[in-house]
Amino acid sequence: MEHNFQNIPIQLLCEVIDLLNPSMDDYLYLYDTVNDFYYISPHAANRFPIAENAFYNVSETLAQLVYPPDFPVLQDDLNAILTTQKSEHNLQYRWVDRNNQPVWINCRGYVVRKDEKPLYMIGCINEIGDKRKADNISGFLGENSLKAFLNDIHEASLNGFVLRLGLDDFKIINEKLGIEYGNLILRKTAECINQCIDTHQKVYRAVADEFIILDFTENDLEKAELLYKSIRHCVDELVKANHYEAVYTISGGILSWRDIHPDSPDALYPDLMKLSEFALNEAKRQGKNRFYIFQEQDYAQFLKRRRLTQTLRKAVNNNFEGFEAYFQPLYLMENGALYGAETLMRFHCEEFGNVSPTEFIPILEETGLIIPAGQWILHQALIACRLFQQHIPDFKISINVSYVQIMKSDIIDEIVSSVRKYQISPSDVIIELTESGILENNLHFSRLWSKLRSKGILLALDDFGTGYSNFHYLYNLSPNIIKIDRSFTVQALTSPYDYNLLGLMSSMAHELDLKLCIEGIETEAELNHIARLKPDYSQGYYWGRPCPLTQFLESFFSK
Repeated sequence: MEHNFQNIPIQLLCEVIDLLNPSMDDYLYLYDTVNDFYYISPHAANRFPIAENAFYNVSETLAQLVYPPDFPVLQDDLNAILTTQKSEHNLQYRWVDRNNQPVWINCRGYVVRKDEKPLYMIGCINEIGDKRKADNISGFLGENSLKAFLNDIHEASLNGFVLRLGLDDFKIINEKLGIEYGNLILRKTAECINQCIDTHQKVYRAVADEFIILDFTENDLEKAELLYKSIRHCVDELVKANHYEAVYTISGGILSWRDIHPDSPDALYPDLMKLSEFALNEAKRQGKNRFYIFQEQDYAQFLKRRRLTQTLRKAVNNNFEGFEAYFQPLYLMENGALYGAETLMRFHCEEFGNVSPTEFIPILEETGLIIPAGQWILHQALIACRLFQQHIPDFKISINVSYVQIMKSDIIDEIVSSVRKYQISPSDVIIELTESGILENNLHFSRLWSKLRSKGILLALDDFGTGYSNFHYLYNLSPNIIKIDRSFTVQALTSPYDYNLLGLMSSMAHELDLKLCIEGIETEAELNHIARLKPDYSQGYYWGRPCPLTQFLESFFSK
């Protein structure tokens, strides 16, 4: 049967596109090559930057609509349709959305000709990027279906809870057993969820190995807890039934609808996603295989930490604005003489004021900003040491180095070259390492430390007695000094058992030809009590609090 497509009016084809528009997610289009006219499904104007769904001067308009690097490819294909007998158009390229972000599309079309000349091309455009509406692996609807559902409901009428589930360390299963096996685990987990939910609850597969359950009955968070525990128990039974071939756990973040306060209806979906993601991440951060109920104060602290991270990054990139080097005196126990100072990093800013090192140092380490900040404090310390040695020629400067610096930068070479640059004797420089940072990397640390040792630089093992495998580190790293943390000092001052243990540690250090420094001495009574254990050095508020360079010079060298 032959079809006389040449005689179909363009207006009628446009009306057909309008008729089908409400029932399609994709975009039908018509390109009238004779009149240089383009018509596309009306809902495309909501997605892409076109004023109307009908326009002339097609090439000029498409040049604004198509992602610039892809326009030449489209232009070549359209020219081939106009100048050759090519009858089909099938091209994958990118348009830009209303936020000027590229969107991958697949554009297919059929060219209708008369006397070998093209009259029009009619076809369909569908998005081929990450726009999942359903998931064949789990059998659940996907993230975009969740978004569409939330866009159609009224936030004010919501009542109930959100439970966001995530498999713990799922990446390991994919790596060890393969992606197909990982998909099997996702499918079986989905079956567990299906067994536990009520008929009124909706389930969606979110990103990767995560699922979102919506309940619209009542704000009963105990019900959410029971649901999570039921699913977790089912997963445990699944692992057993599978003879522990793949051992995994599941965490859950619970969110009450009352905790979601979108500024507009369009904000409901993104707010739900970010708050439920935070709740799930908290459950994982607290140890995994558990649930966490969203708390507003925890989220506020999380946002504060994120703002502080941005502030620190800006400060580092702005010549370390707000950073300052402080110095705390180190004293010989034998005669109470000042012999050195520990360099400490401090930070303050307009929004947060003086920020505790226990708050900003971990952020620097997690973000890698400790690498440039550590280089900066190294140079501040060595510059100060030159000034201190004008008063005490063999004055020693102690510098804390993070395990992140050692593992991810050339800090060892930086230390060696900087000591040479400032013409300081290597034996007057003490590098302090916190043992908690070297738990799994002691061999690497040992090799790098050997390089420092060969240059004559000293090593102090900080916070000794608060971590793990201390004696193992003494063997591998062979430090010159071990420092007893203030927390252990406090215990020794109040507990005869800990006091005797500290005494044994002091004897052991001296037997190994090591020096012992006791941190946290705050009163003369504490000093006298600790002195009976014969440590080599001491440090604490009794001798002096950390202070800026100018104040340190005035306090200890102006007399």
